Amino acid sequence: MESLDVLIVGAGISGIGGAVHLSKNCPDRSFAILEGRDAIGGTWDLFRYPGIRSDSDMHTLGFAFKPWTHEKSIADAPAILDYLHETASEYGIEKLIRYNHRVTRIEWDSATARWTVTVRKDDTETLQMQCRFLYMCTGYYSYTDPYQPEFPGRDTFKGPVFHPQFWPEDLDYKGKSTVVIGSGATAVTIIPAMVKEGAGHVTMLQRSPTWFVSRPARDAFANTLRKILPRSLAYAITRFKNINMQAYFFNLTQRKPEKVRNKLLELTKEKLPAGYDVATHFTPRYNPWEQRLCLVPDADLFEAIKSGKAEVVTDHIDRFDETGILLKSGRHLDADIIVTATGLKMEIMSGVEILIDGQSRKVSQSFSYKGCMYSDIPNLASSFGYSNASWTLKADLISEYVCRLLNHMRETGTDICVAEPHGVKETGDGMMNLTSGYVQRAKDRVPKQGDIDPWIVYHNYSLDKKLMRYGKLEDGAMHFYKAKGVARAVEEEPIAIAAE
Repeated sequence: MESLDVLIVGAGISGIGGAVHLSKNCPDRSFAILEGRDAIGGTWDLFRYPGIRSDSDMHTLGFAFKPWTHEKSIADAPAILDYLHETASEYGIEKLIRYNHRVTRIEWDSATARWTVTVRKDDTETLQMQCRFLYMCTGYYSYTDPYQPEFPGRDTFKGPVFHPQFWPEDLDYKGKSTVVIGSGATAVTIIPAMVKEGAGHVTMLQRSPTWFVSRPARDAFANTLRKILPRSLAYAITRFKNINMQAYFFNLTQRKPEKVRNKLLELTKEKLPAGYDVATHFTPRYNPWEQRLCLVPDADLFEAIKSGKAEVVTDHIDRFDETGILLKSGRHLDADIIVTATGLKMEIMSGVEILIDGQSRKVSQSFSYKGCMYSDIPNLASSFGYSNASWTLKADLISEYVCRLLNHMRETGTDICVAEPHGVKETGDGMMNLTSGYVQRAKDRVPKQGDIDPWIVYHNYSLDKKLMRYGKLEDGAMHFYKAKGVARAVEEEPIAIAAE
């Protein structure tokens, strides 16, 4: 059986970044990346719907070590994929990726301090590998099972009905009428892109409004700075600016939510046709950042509405019929195509089966440690980004922290690192402090949050930077052992590392 020091699972933005950090900071460790699909990129390769783009600026969604130099700061998927391929090539990561290797089961053995990882290769054979440390970079949602509520009469509709996660490659929507159900980031991206590419009419059907914020797709400050400064310095300055602007705006929504509400509504009214019913269609019941804000680059959604080719309808679905959707209000939406942009199914570590010393374990039984490890699950970290800022900001910090752990174990001659909760109480909060449907639906599948440090998940980059980059590794919760010592401890007190 092949044995490596580290296995990274997932070759998306987190996995590629993690591999670079590992190669730079732990160059003497052997590692590989297991990717379940046949290409790198994760989200940016999986989704193929019109207009697919980032909803964060690439100066913060990009890696700390790799400047983003494209003109557009709000980038489309092809540009992001180019960036990831370039990073993987530049740092020699491509040769370490094993495609079509889908991890299905992981088993920890305390006596040997090894993970045995069961992999389904090419969907034709099963193999096993071993490693000393697992770094799970699989994202936060299911790639195969999005959230799809039941709609009465769905099967009676004569046209195509599909979730954006499974966008048909040969779909022809030019000149046709489309209803997009949902008003999240996916719907807001699809609608203006379909209008631009020739759709006859596109309706965004929402049960309730979402907060939107418009900003230019091009960052004039960054583009100007690159002309006069070395690109790495220009990137660092822009990144610093954007991180602090994100933090300032988020903190303002927490301190003065009414002020932010009024400003966002004012800006939205300015982008829409005179007399538009903003109260009905663009005034949410919740405060900004209780759910993620939707980014509208270059006001493209509002421009599509102004053109008359797109509209927003706020109502509830009664049922589908042969020609479209009948609403509770009695209105009928005629449609040739229906897109159910109803959200994602949140999933930690791709739902892999976990065994600790022969006992089944679920991450929902554990407390989240620093937002990246789980109580009583040794030698495993999981990349999980911010809900209120760019994902990669936290992913970079977690990768740095993983390298610190590995180097500390090498320096101290220990084999195992495990976070052990003592005196911690569950708060009932999840890892993402949002009221969004996909977060609420996943409460029974995500790790518990504690009431004291380091069991509290902070969505705060400045604070996390201090904790992850400079904080003590042996902090009273994270413990380090030699393999034989832990094996004895497990025999005497199984609850210390095995399942609760």
